Amino acid sequence: MEYRQLGKSDLSISTVGLGCWAIGGWWWGGTDVNESIAAVQKAIDVGMTFIDTAPVYGWGLAEEIVGRALEGRRDRAVIATKCGVIWDREQGELFFEDAGHRIFRCLSKENILREVEVSLRRLRTDRIDLYQCHWPDKTTPLELTMDALLTLRDQGKIRAIGVSNFTASMHAECLKHGPLHSSQPRYNMLDRKMEKDVLPFCRKHNVGVVAYSPLEQGILTGKVTPDREFAPDDYRTKRPWFQKENLRRALDFLDRIRPIAEEHGKSLTQLAIAWVLSQPGVTAAIVGARRPEQVEHNAGGAGWQLTDDELQRIEAELGALGGLQG
Repeated sequence: MEYRQLGKSDLSISTVGLGCWAIGGWWWGGTDVNESIAAVQKAIDVGMTFIDTAPVYGWGLAEEIVGRALEGRRDRAVIATKCGVIWDREQGELFFEDAGHRIFRCLSKENILREVEVSLRRLRTDRIDLYQCHWPDKTTPLELTMDALLTLRDQGKIRAIGVSNFTASMHAECLKHGPLHSSQPRYNMLDRKMEKDVLPFCRKHNVGVVAYSPLEQGILTGKVTPDREFAPDDYRTKRPWFQKENLRRALDFLDRIRPIAEEHGKSLTQLAIAWVLSQPGVTAAIVGARRPEQVEHNAGGAGWQLTDDELQRIEAELGALGGLQG
């Protein structure tokens, strides 16, 4: 495993991190708690020390799993969690309704100071290494949000400040009111919107980038076939690349770049992770996993590099693939 400093923070994180959305079960067809605990522990064992979760993942379950898994191992992990997406009260901006819950975006100071205490209890720790605003909240000025985060930092309850799914202009506004150590955008071979402004902004201002969904919810593993059946509540049924025609095109693209992975003795999964890590300005790739063997395999996305020629070959194939259809 490789490690990189996260922006201007004092955190050194593994270049491949464990994403814990799936182990919460919500939108992923449920979860096996014991297997999920084992997956988190396997991450630590293989040097994948960066663990990323959020309260809304399974309505608190993912944080609880991380807390249980890290008992006796806390000092070996860099825990990242989030604030600002709530379901237990109606406050802020209505996000959406699902599973009998009304979900709100709320980055008010009052809410953040409340949320952090609940997350600390679930995670069984006295500090959160990286605390991130999960989604923007248009009802709260970012100055007030940053005030809350700076208060928590001064209290020693968090070590570094991050945002997720923010625009470049929102990043700039945050920096007017305090330090911003990281940004967590969606980023992979098939979804490169953040290259337009967020990634250049982060490079310019030394904001660490921890990219989520580097495998596009599993498509870039090459294991999702057009005849794959998902549970009705599985999030992936709603994603554009999972529609049959787009999926077929993506699989054809993967067949064309498969030789690059094979030349390195790597899988398509590991190739997709390495591609994200090769992009200038990216600190880490957050990769979801639900089983220990998946975690161990994902770790193989670090520790090797694509050549300039290979990156150009992939770029050419991406150009031929084009965008989404339908």
